[in-house]
Amino acid sequence: MKRDAFYPGVPVFHGFRNLMDPALYVPLPDDWIIGSADIVDSTRAIAEQRYKAVNMAGAAVIAAVTNALGEQEFPFVFGGDGASFAVAPAQAEEACAALAATAAWVKADLDLVMRTAAVPMRAVRAQGLDVRVARYAPSPDVSYAMFSGGGLGWVDAAMKRGEFAIPPVPSGAVPDLTGLSCRFAEIPASRGLILSVLVLPGRQATAAAFRGVIEDVVALIDHSPDAGRPVPQGGPPLTWPPDGLDYEARAAHRGPLLLRRASLLGFSLFAFLIMRFGISVGGFKPRTYVEQVVANSDFRKFDDALRMVVDCTPELEQELERRLAEAAAAGAVRYGLHRQDAAMMTCFTLSPTRSNHVHFIDGARGGYASAATALKAAG
Repeated sequence: MKRDAFYPGVPVFHGFRNLMDPALYVPLPDDWIIGSADIVDSTRAIAEQRYKAVNMAGAAVIAAVTNALGEQEFPFVFGGDGASFAVAPAQAEEACAALAATAAWVKADLDLVMRTAAVPMRAVRAQGLDVRVARYAPSPDVSYAMFSGGGLGWVDAAMKRGEFAIPPVPSGAVPDLTGLSCRFAEIPASRGLILSVLVLPGRQATAAAFRGVIEDVVALIDHSPDAGRPVPQGGPPLTWPPDGLDYEARAAHRGPLLLRRASLLGFSLFAFLIMRFGISVGGFKPRTYVEQVVANSDFRKFDDALRMVVDCTPELEQELERRLAEAAAAGAVRYGLHRQDAAMMTCFTLSPTRSNHVHFIDGARGGYASAATALKAAG
């Protein structure tokens, strides 16, 4: 597969407060493809307390496409109950096949329905919209894509209308989900509550008004001692057997499910003991790994909307909602908030001895999907 030099050449920025600087964003090439996926009726799944399954499905999209493309970098964003990504034309066939196989796996193994779409960039620009990408590095080891231009929102809406749908594959299709896991336990709030935040531009908002609100929100959270990242410095809790063992076994697809569960139970005990007692094995150092987990955690992002999961006090949440309500009344934003008592982490670790493992954070009681429901309810 031919490598594409576009995305690796996009400059990396490090200060999250700079995310609204338009100079950081580079337009995707005209011949690229936008892939998108989400869970149909995720609200019902969340009402049934299937939060971990919904998050696993969203992260599976990123794992499947990453494994299909090998070592090639591409921009993606995790949305809780789904994901979006962009690929060069030379990568499109493999990426779309991986996405279709993931939808089949989500139906067969998670009992959820995933809709998918592949949209040409030219179709986005024909609407007078764009998809521009930046690369934000929360640590020296990973970078996450940020998107602007309004195009991803249009792609999502088109997908939900049934447009640009990727044809389904036969039942039993298996994506390569190597590295996908969710072994860490829920991360309880340390300041009072875990807040999932979703902020979109108002229907008639100017770019300047929306940018001002986003910068105000990020500054409020960054400067306050009453708010911080949901993953503590010591890393998330690790228990045995892990809560997500069954999902990880279903993602493995090597041998009968019962045998996979038994094998994973034994391996996860071995991993738990190594982590619990800080035992170095080969090139793996538990303390270093935990430090990387904390630094690499994807708990805030921008994809035409600000998405954040923060650990904060009730007082900080009230101040944040006051500011957002004022901005919404002025037409600058639309927003949704969801309060819960814990966060959850879904991991994609191709090798624990490499530092570029990624960890997707969401609220543990509905997270981004429930914040989106609150947004819809508010109009």
